[in-house]
Amino acid sequence: MTYTFDFSKQEAQNTISIRTRTAVQDLPQVLGQAFPALMNYLNEMGVQATGAPFVGYFNMDMQDLDIEVGFPVAEALVEKGEIKPGIIPAGKQLSCLYQGPYNQIEPAYNAIMDYAAANNYALTGVCYEFYLNDPADTPENELLTKIVMLAK
Repeated sequence: MTYTFDFSKQEAQNTISIRTRTAVQDLPQVLGQAFPALMNYLNEMGVQATGAPFVGYFNMDMQDLDIEVGFPVAEALVEKGEIKPGIIPAGKQLSCLYQGPYNQIEPAYNAIMDYAAANNYALTGVCYEFYLNDPADTPENELLTKIVMLAK
């Protein structure tokens, strides 16, 4: 598959999210609980997300992933239990668009890492996946995921 890469500088983005730890095999269940809880919170607050839902990955230990499940929002919101305001930090980002099943995304990660190395981009190790369409009504092979890696 061919990927198009974008290296850009982004402004900070307010978020509302749930941060947790999980094994990769449990991600579907964790996300299946977190996203509805966040959507209910946003509805209670009368606030709309300003962008696509995301998962931030703060490590790559597949048996103990440190993740943040959330939505971008226009302004900081109040905390409610495990739901907390946060920020995707301002700075440089390397991104690419992946189309296909979530469980087959690894080649896109390999491609973006190879591109970063070939172009001397220093990555922080933190990355985000933004889910651009809904898996409930999109065929797996048409799912669109924007992979964003934070750079130094």
